[in-house]
Amino acid sequence: MPKGGSRIGAGRPRGQGKYGVATYPVRLPKNMIPEILNYVEAGGYKLPLFASKVFAGFPSVVDDYVESQIDLNRYLIKHPSATFLLRVSGDSMINAGIGNGDILIVDRSIEAVHDRIVIAAIDNELTVKRLYNKDGIIMLMPENKKYQPIKIKENNEIIIWGVVTNVIKSF
Repeated sequence: MPKGGSRIGAGRPRGQGKYGVATYPVRLPKNMIPEILNYVEAGGYKLPLFASKVFAGFPSVVDDYVESQIDLNRYLIKHPSATFLLRVSGDSMINAGIGNGDILIVDRSIEAVHDRIVIAAIDNELTVKRLYNKDGIIMLMPENKKYQPIKIKENNEIIIWGVVTNVIKSF
């Protein structure tokens, strides 16, 4: 009879542990363990999504029916390995709904094309603006009449860091 290996009926029955479901052994970086344990203990970071819509016009009848739960990471971040967050300083994009102190979710994997809001480094200075790219003319357009467009010239070094996908606001 061979020694070692799995044996029929050996070990704890599946789903009988602390979490009530089958588990899987995995190696984790030590510095991430507290954050991962918090996530697991909370059952993931899912928030209730109510079936009722909130009207911006006349009030409507409210019901208590929860349609589903949303994991904000999955809802807001399509490409986790290519996504980062930045905090906004200034008001050049207020007419696009981006204000001072807002947090931007930026995806590096999305192509920066005409009319998308992008994070750009111009001569090593970061800015958030709407990309204008037509007929060989490249400009970074503010969304506030107090500011002028930034026309990209041949001597400018410009690097597009990513495309803004969402804005997180606090009131």
